[in-house]
Amino acid sequence: MPNTLHPSIIPRLDPEYAAFHNEHVIHLPQPHELPWDPAIRNMPHMPGSSAPLPVGRVEDYHLSRCKVRVFTPEGPRPQRGWPVFIFFHGGGWTLGNINSENVFCTNMCKGAECVVVSVDYRLAPENPYPEAVEDAIEALQWVWVQGASTLGINTKRIAVGGSSSGGNLAAVLTHKAAQLYPPIPLTFQLLIVPVTDNTASASGVPHASWRENRHTPWLSPARMLWFRRQYLPQESTWARWDASPLLAQDEMFRRVPRAWIAVTELDILRDEGISYGNKLLKAGVPAEIKTYKGAPHPIMAMDG
Repeated sequence: MPNTLHPSIIPRLDPEYAAFHNEHVIHLPQPHELPWDPAIRNMPHMPGSSAPLPVGRVEDYHLSRCKVRVFTPEGPRPQRGWPVFIFFHGGGWTLGNINSENVFCTNMCKGAECVVVSVDYRLAPENPYPEAVEDAIEALQWVWVQGASTLGINTKRIAVGGSSSGGNLAAVLTHKAAQLYPPIPLTFQLLIVPVTDNTASASGVPHASWRENRHTPWLSPARMLWFRRQYLPQESTWARWDASPLLAQDEMFRRVPRAWIAVTELDILRDEGISYGNKLLKAGVPAEIKTYKGAPHPIMAMDG
């Protein structure tokens, strides 16, 4: 079976996840073990999510090369406009789409009482790095220029965030926003199991969790390296800071917003997420790092 739990990982896993995995996940195919075909994107996603929550309004807008989906809360617009959260879905820059994380977006919209702008960035391998980064910048600029009049948002309260590869794009975007002329001020970044270092390897260098969690379910080193090669086919780009934001210069970190970073104990990406948070703290940027014990990479999508 493609997703049988490795004996070494079972004692470390949360029992509830292990039971769910054996009932619902164990038979799902592994995309990285199949010949590439865009139809792979139609395969079942990680099961276990809840239903989207009702919000005030959901609308799609087309930008020059991608589109965004905007979730607006119920109720009257605040006098100074809604705060806004720009979100990037996961999927290794290769899978996922505008629909794949509607549940999380509606939870953010309702729970945080903010407009959520979900970015349907272009996917690899058809659109490799840096095209997803370009879409992230365009989405931010669109929110900055059009947000007040079109979306009713307060452009002084822009946050960004994402999950996994989307967390990578969100982290990169915080640095890009500070470099724009004029800079676009951001108030917060929410990074969930983010990819921050595309130079990491299965050897555990420079991040031990790659080796420690090599038998973890769902996001194995082989699967992560397959995603990396889809998005970053030229190895010479792996260490560029807009592919690996952990490698951005120290002074760049002083210009980005405060952060909340979620990592999972049994994720190969755990240590690079923690390292990113520690680099923010070293730069004097407030950052909270939360580690979810006994959990593998995909639990954000399993809120049901």
